[in-house]
Amino acid sequence: MRVTDFLADQDVPFETVLHAPAFTAQKLARFTHVPGRQVAKSVLLRGPRQYYLAVVPAIHHVDLEALADALGEPIRLATEDEVNDLFLDCERGALTPFGSLYGLVTLLDTSFHPDALVLFEAQRHFLAIRMLCRDFESLEHPRRLSFARRARPGV
Repeated sequence: MRVTDFLADQDVPFETVLHAPAFTAQKLARFTHVPGRQVAKSVLLRGPRQYYLAVVPAIHHVDLEALADALGEPIRLATEDEVNDLFLDCERGALTPFGSLYGLVTLLDTSFHPDALVLFEAQRHFLAIRMLCRDFESLEHPRRLSFARRARPGV
């Protein structure tokens, strides 16, 4: 299902943003002139029993150790093949943060303020969606945890 169709069906306010193809969350921020802390990057993770979709600001990375402690189980980054197998309707690497559409538990980092506008990829590298974080949360019901760590320069 297209994320834009899903959002329209749910009757929540959102805006689609066309932009030059961006293959990283940092480039999406740059191309759309949005601070990296407002761009939601989706990262597929694998636990022993299930996958998780972690959502962090573009300027951060997932702290796997902190997340493993919070979830009580070891966590690793999913392989590229695992991502491609689960997100068949997404361009390679253009994950949407709506893990529930794929049967996944979504984890949202606490650094996103509920009243902030967030921007995220919409299954294509040239299309993004902007909406209020609280509207995203009311649809997705993610688990809010603290697991994002500021990326080191050059990383």
